[in-house]
Amino acid sequence: MNDRYDAGYGGDQYELVGYDEYGRPVYRQVPAQPAPQQTYDAYGQQGYGYDPYATGGHQQPAPSYGGYDTGQQAPVPPSYDSQGRPQGSRGSGGAYDPYGSGASGGSGPGAPPPSYDPYGRAATSGQQPRVAEQTAYIPQQAGPAEEGSRQHDPDERDYHTEQFAFVEEPDGDSEDVIDWLKFTENRTERREEARRRARSRVIALAVVLALVAAGGVGYLWYAGKLPGLSSSGSKTGTATAAGAQKRDVIVVHLHDTAKGGTSTALLVDNTTTKQGTTVLLPNSLALSGDDGTTTTLAKSVADDGTSGTRDQLDTVLGTNIQGTWRLDTPYLQNLVDLVGNIDLDTNTDVPDPGAKKKGTAPVVHKGRGQTLSGKTAIAYATYRAPGESQNAQLERFGQVMQGVLRKISSDPQAATVTVQTLAQILDPSLTDKDLGTFLAKLADLAKGGDYKTALLPVQADGTLSAQTSGSVVKDILGGTAKSPDQGSAVRVSVQNATGVKDDAEKARVVLLNGGFTFLEAGTASAVQSASKVVYSDAADKQNATEVAKTLGLPTGSVTKGTVAANADVSVVLGQDYKP
Repeated sequence: MNDRYDAGYGGDQYELVGYDEYGRPVYRQVPAQPAPQQTYDAYGQQGYGYDPYATGGHQQPAPSYGGYDTGQQAPVPPSYDSQGRPQGSRGSGGAYDPYGSGASGGSGPGAPPPSYDPYGRAATSGQQPRVAEQTAYIPQQAGPAEEGSRQHDPDERDYHTEQFAFVEEPDGDSEDVIDWLKFTENRTERREEARRRARSRVIALAVVLALVAAGGVGYLWYAGKLPGLSSSGSKTGTATAAGAQKRDVIVVHLHDTAKGGTSTALLVDNTTTKQGTTVLLPNSLALSGDDGTTTTLAKSVADDGTSGTRDQLDTVLGTNIQGTWRLDTPYLQNLVDLVGNIDLDTNTDVPDPGAKKKGTAPVVHKGRGQTLSGKTAIAYATYRAPGESQNAQLERFGQVMQGVLRKISSDPQAATVTVQTLAQILDPSLTDKDLGTFLAKLADLAKGGDYKTALLPVQADGTLSAQTSGSVVKDILGGTAKSPDQGSAVRVSVQNATGVKDDAEKARVVLLNGGFTFLEAGTASAVQSASKVVYSDAADKQNATEVAKTLGLPTGSVTKGTVAANADVSVVLGQDYKP
């Protein structure tokens, strides 16, 4: 391909010779054709031997166009004849040299035609004139200067193509800048995200702490344990909080079938505070009967049975007892054996009740961590040493009950099976399943250390005071103490020493009809011939005289002395009493 480019510099022409390392085209100046010296004769001396490509004749040196000297004469184009053939210079033989490079010498008939050179060079050995060397350069740039006329300008700098960079070429620095911007942007976003997460965590923690604080305060208020509500100046708020708690209560009556007598306790499950308690009730607790008479707990259990005593306890303690569990000593013994013995810290030695000789080893030793079987547990629960109060024996019964609860299964179904195994006839108010489920709940509290035993404080006359019973009745039972009205009638304690069992009952009927309050004092150990009516306070002398007249006793039987703690007048019925 011979692409020519006319740069417009005096008719100079350029041809494409290739591309540089940056993809730019490179051109070079096409050598100018020499002007022919002769005109072409189409019918000249060539004859039939005409060689249109002959290079004969002498050759004129080609003019130089190396510079941009516009003063030089432009080359003369060749002329053509009527046949369209160029008229060039002829040699001596008249041969046409189309490239203007004819060889010197003649061309006679015997002369051989010159050889054809496709590049315009003569095949003769004649000296060829040198053509000025053309330098390739990019169009629109200044052409190469002549070697002799090129001058160096010290202020001019030489530039090379490799010193220029194109916009579309990739630059490593731009990639580094982009990477740095991405890194800084990501790091900023990560910092902002970390700040947002930290703020969210702080807010969540504050909300949780606020909820915990509010819940704690609400629980303390509900349980009545806030310092402001538990003070003496806010008793009403404490009572309301304690009364709002939910409790399950069962009364247990232990009947000693061997020695006689009963022991009573309340089993309390506070489902609100998750606290279990055994409340021991002294036998001297004063109760009010259905007919308005005053009696003791022991007398009520013996005479009125389970349902009557339960109602009377509800009235006095202001609580709600759901059921009654009568537990005779043989069943308690079986229960201890079923749970696999119990461990107690005993407070006294218990002699063997069946021993016939003195000095026999006790069945229960005093000490910590004593293991008791069913038989020894009954001996310990019912033991009352000489001179001891009934409360001492009652506390031992409470220890045995708590030891049993620690050994009963916490599973309601397993505890129910244990109760059914006893083969005990229960009160209609309490079924096997109800009792087993209730004992399982208490067992769970006892094993977890949330169980205690408390004794109900009772005054000498069997009544309850707000100061002594408030901690038990109000806090544990959630009720209000309401002892029988002691000012309604004169309280008369009657002990039967006539030897006739029914005389005490007949005296009770007579005293009640006379407007007195009857208090059962039991049966004397020995029979007495004369009856006694005793008063301790001089203000009660007149009341004692009225009691003697009501019973049909002589006025001489009225004396001043010691009376029962819970009575105004004490009566000992002798054989002279005639109902």
